[in-house]
Amino acid sequence: MFGLDATLTIVLILCLLLACFFEFINGFHDTANAVATVIYTNSMKPTVAVVYSGLLNFTGVMLGGIAVAMGIVNLLPMDVLVDSNPYHGIAMVLALLLSAIIWNFGTWYFGIPSSSSHTMIGSILGIGLAFYFLPGDLGVSAINWGKAQDTGLALLLSPLLGFSMAIIVMFIFKRLIRNETIYKEPISGKMPPIWIRMLLWLTCGMVSFFHGQNDGQKGVGLIMIILISILPHQFSVDSSVNLQSINGNLEKIESLMLKADTNVLAAKEKRLHSELVKHAELFRATTAGKFSSNEVPVGDRFGLRKDIIKVTKGAEKLISGGNLTLSQNEIKSLGKEIKAGKKLVEFAPSWVMILISVSLGLGTMIGWKRIVKTVGEKIGKQHMSYAQGASAEIVASIGIGLASWKGLPVSTTHMLSSGVAGSMVAKKGLKNLQKGTIKTIALTWILTLPVTIILSAGLFLLFRAIL
Repeated sequence: MFGLDATLTIVLILCLLLACFFEFINGFHDTANAVATVIYTNSMKPTVAVVYSGLLNFTGVMLGGIAVAMGIVNLLPMDVLVDSNPYHGIAMVLALLLSAIIWNFGTWYFGIPSSSSHTMIGSILGIGLAFYFLPGDLGVSAINWGKAQDTGLALLLSPLLGFSMAIIVMFIFKRLIRNETIYKEPISGKMPPIWIRMLLWLTCGMVSFFHGQNDGQKGVGLIMIILISILPHQFSVDSSVNLQSINGNLEKIESLMLKADTNVLAAKEKRLHSELVKHAELFRATTAGKFSSNEVPVGDRFGLRKDIIKVTKGAEKLISGGNLTLSQNEIKSLGKEIKAGKKLVEFAPSWVMILISVSLGLGTMIGWKRIVKTVGEKIGKQHMSYAQGASAEIVASIGIGLASWKGLPVSTTHMLSSGVAGSMVAKKGLKNLQKGTIKTIALTWILTLPVTIILSAGLFLLFRAIL
């Protein structure tokens, strides 16, 4: 397979299976976030709800694009960390996968709604931090701190937004809808009014679709990290992209950069500017007369990825620095060329999308009961009402949809669980929450990042010593 020996082929298959298993766990771990409301309000039978959610999760992955996936890949500067030894890549991905699976499976087993997003990102950051303990100077650049900051901010805000927005939606419901039935506990075996049932069906479907679009993309990003780590030459660039088109993008970036006055740049910015020009020229030389990466020698393809990343990331940093002596129109044009140039390295094969879609969809239909019980019964002191279920789902679907549109990984668990908590508070205040459950969930959320960071870093250093 891909020119690997038997041992590396087996290890690659094992890593891909582990990635699918993580996404499978993600499916049944997070399914509760979508189906708990429709099940606990008698709007859907449990079996129908999980199949419905599973199909929409599958669809969300397939139609969701790859913006979030690339956000995950870009947390680690693969151009810096990947080397010629495939076993170094194996140590990295095995540590990442095992730490994420251990924490995700453990929290599911105890019925605690925990964020798969935090779990994966903590594992990735642990790998990056572990490079500080290896010989050389990789530790300085082993994490894309800018991307990590954006991701961390999105994950931090999601529970706060879910909680506060659910309270606001409940307030709007109370002002606009006077039907007291929707604010009372559902009667066992009795379905809600048709209009609230349809709203709950719609919001359950939206949360499921956007969960696939956001969390499914994280799985796609995870597999791309595996492929780039173990098979850097085969999966570093998209062979379907016209190299001369990319060459045109880089030439325009280089031309605009050469127009800028370098005398006003800081020392670090001057180095970025110099590297940018150098790598644009290297890319041009390597791709001269070639239209597909298949025409480039296998050993040179990862070099193309490095060139693209150095040019585009360097240009982005120079723009954010605010010292470029270019007009607003030129800055805008520069941004368009950067985005176009990234097409060569920001991609995922269709088989990866299908693999993750199936894993997430199947996982959604299995093992959902533990978390559903916590979300539906243990967050608030009362049984979830129709209005509470609808408000939590509306907030979660909008929040996750916006995050996917912006290419930010956000926690479905945090959005929905905090939305349920907010809807409970909106009715009877903080006294309506079960403090024991809230403390357990909050402690788990707080511990997820540090535990997975330490676990993945320790496993990585262990595997690097062994392999």
